[in-house]
Amino acid sequence: MKKKKTPDSVTVNRKAKFDYILGDELTVGMVLSGPEVRSIRDHHVQLKGSFVTIRNSELWLNNLTLGAETARNIKLLATRKQIVALEREKVAGSTIVPLRLLGGSRHIKLVIAVGKGKKKYDKRETIKKRDIDRERMV
Repeated sequence: MKKKKTPDSVTVNRKAKFDYILGDELTVGMVLSGPEVRSIRDHHVQLKGSFVTIRNSELWLNNLTLGAETARNIKLLATRKQIVALEREKVAGSTIVPLRLLGGSRHIKLVIAVGKGKKKYDKRETIKKRDIDRERMV
């Protein structure tokens, strides 16, 4: 029996956990062309500053930077149920944030979550907790 290979993270949006209080994660597919796939597999991609919108009952990834290209909009593949659940969850003041890109297997996937923006004092609290944990480790 062949062992299934777990997908590797091509890139991670580290700023997302700092800037947002995140909810449940959802893994979705992406509609890509050949050169876009090659750029992602060669790690020439940035999720920083990108976000997900819902237009005409479809998910779209906005501001994805691929290689030397400028920011692009890419359609995401999710079931109707998942899109409706995201629409319901996405209330005023929250956004759908891309967390990481998975590309170790045949397909390239994107992990997204609904996040509510943190206030400045929440971010300071996160930094304090991180510093305390770091001091405990040493």
